[in-house]
Amino acid sequence: MPAMPDKDWKKKLTKEQYHILREKGTEFPFTGKFYLHKEKGFYVCAGCGQKLFFSDAKFDSGCGWPSFFESMPETVELRRDESHGMVRTEVTCRKCGGHLGHVFDDGPISTGKRYCINSAALEFRKKK
Repeated sequence: MPAMPDKDWKKKLTKEQYHILREKGTEFPFTGKFYLHKEKGFYVCAGCGQKLFFSDAKFDSGCGWPSFFESMPETVELRRDESHGMVRTEVTCRKCGGHLGHVFDDGPISTGKRYCINSAALEFRKKK
């Protein structure tokens, strides 16, 4: 996806989406619209529509954000994040570069991963 000027991102996204996707912000835990969401389908990037996670990979980790044990293949990029005095692994959308959240190595046994993702960085598509 070609780079979009910042002014266009500001027009396209809500203030919260812009803060998370473009400024690497986060939402307060237990407040996001997809935290307890249980419908079948898939989650896409709110910035560009790239498919990211199947609902079947979602689980309740108790962390306060939607959690997934795996992403769809070739849809996210992982980057070292040393912000806020911590070392973490940032998860970004491979298509638009938007910040989605972080991934940790304390997930279910199947993958050992917990993708901790901001609801505002996502949109949901129902299974048809």
